[in-house]
Amino acid sequence: MEHDRAQLLAALALQLDWGAEEALAEAPPDRSAPARPAPVPASAPERPANGPRVVATLPPLTAPPAASRAAEAAAAATSLDELREAIRAFDGSPLRDTATNLVFADGAPDSGLMLIGEAPGAEEDRMGKPFVGQSGQLLDRMFASIGLSRGAGGFYITNILPWRPPGNRTPTDAEIALFIPFVMRHIALVRPRHLVLLGGTSAKALLRSKEGITRLRGKWQQVVVEGLGEVPTLATLHPAYLLRTPAAKRDAWADLLMLRRGITM
Repeated sequence: MEHDRAQLLAALALQLDWGAEEALAEAPPDRSAPARPAPVPASAPERPANGPRVVATLPPLTAPPAASRAAEAAAAATSLDELREAIRAFDGSPLRDTATNLVFADGAPDSGLMLIGEAPGAEEDRMGKPFVGQSGQLLDRMFASIGLSRGAGGFYITNILPWRPPGNRTPTDAEIALFIPFVMRHIALVRPRHLVLLGGTSAKALLRSKEGITRLRGKWQQVVVEGLGEVPTLATLHPAYLLRTPAAKRDAWADLLMLRRGITM
């Protein structure tokens, strides 16, 4: 009972912090009702009444010359420790030479929920952990509002890139293609029951889509992982974007509620 009260207070605190002034629904949800299962994505694209829906997909990323070595190194890792050391030893990207620390992951690998962001920032590079700066603090408050604490084993978090791009710039397509084998192996080793993709870079890379994050978010999709099959995946807005665009927090809150329903089925 005390846990439920703390979770409710955390959710209310987050909404106050976000400047919530109106309800998202006409009536409060019935929390005594059984949780609804996450929607199963259809095998074909949705077709609205006025015609077929065109889904834009990306062609395969053009792999840089070192990509085959990255794939071999990733496939050889049989544990998270081995994967961390394989990434640390991999010299196929100049990002390793400009970054201060490898930023591998944080949280609980056995939580069943894996979050994947874009790339480390300055604070993450300094500390060697993902999402510890201002956007990471917001992310922790967001997930605490639905009862998931990083420190208490609520989720596991990593990035597409393990090294900080100079000046916090957006990762290039070549950099994403180079490190995707490590990311996919990371997912395979963690074996999450659900994935959350934070921001457009992560969502487009793993969902293989040209669509922006505002179109990709808010619906359950699938990422196919070798050895796991299809992993239910929800894309949402990156906390750094929410800090720049407070009006988007309403959409992020809706995604959190969808995630909460999906993982409690």
